[in-house]
Amino acid sequence: MTSLFSLLLAMAGFSLVGAITPGPVNVLALRHGSQARRRVALGYVLGASASYAAVVWCMGQGAQWLVDGLPGLAPLAQWLCAAYLLWLAWQLARAPVEGCALQAAQAVPPWRAFAQGATVQVLNPKAWLVALSGVGLFVLPQGEGSGAALAWYCTVSLAACLLGVGCWAVVGRVLVRWLGTGARQRLFQRALALLLVASVLGMLA
Repeated sequence: MTSLFSLLLAMAGFSLVGAITPGPVNVLALRHGSQARRRVALGYVLGASASYAAVVWCMGQGAQWLVDGLPGLAPLAQWLCAAYLLWLAWQLARAPVEGCALQAAQAVPPWRAFAQGATVQVLNPKAWLVALSGVGLFVLPQGEGSGAALAWYCTVSLAACLLGVGCWAVVGRVLVRWLGTGARQRLFQRALALLLVASVLGMLA
């Protein structure tokens, strides 16, 4: 039970960082949250979250197929994914600060916002890379229990995406206003980078 709790905790920290880190999906969530109706913003968040859970499942299935054919791939994948994530954290910590430019949101029905969220997430390279990295860290090392680990990881990823993208939608205007200075943007980016490093090191320990 303790090991499962530790695994879920690490999954949650990793997934939340991936979901809340600034990116195209969250920029659109800011727009919907600050300029659109609540149902439209909710539709977008649900679409992006469900789509990401599907991406995680696809990456898990594909990765497991490779591991069955190449048993020595799991340890290598774990370290390669960890190296990529640490590099990503470094890039995030030293990234230049920029203002978030929001365009006027069009009045769209909730179902169209749902479709937009799902489409943007599927076309987002960051989603596929983070999903693959998470599978390499949390699913492949479980061996025979990888099927259950993938199910847990999909569930945790869905919840984290709902929370992460939802936060951008709910506090869109407030967050944009608070991040109006370069110092605050830099602080925000470095805090996310440290959380990402802690999540990776916790799994490798």
